Amino acid sequence: MFPTYRDGDRLLVLYGARPRAGRPHLVQPPPSATGARPLSIKRVEHRTDDGWWVLSDNPDEGTDSRIFGPIPYRDMVAKILVRIPRPIGRRRLRRE
Repeated sequence: MFPTYRDGDRLLVLYGARPRAGRPHLVQPPPSATGARPLSIKRVEHRTDDGWWVLSDNPDEGTDSRIFGPIPYRDMVAKILVRIPRPIGRRRLRRE
């Protein structure tokens, strides 16, 4: 299964939006034993007493609430409204 979002895609997001089950959101996962995790795109599954249960669209590659538990409301950064795919056929410039 390919990921829903790819490097180079642009996203239109709504900060401070109320999470909705089934919708993708930009979230701040809790830190791991080795340090902070980067912002991630996760799909909201349902609300729990401790926050929101979120899942990765690609469970074989990503981490989600099955690993780090529910995401507190304060760490639900933004709701993703639209994905603008990266241009196809364009070569990416390499930085040297």
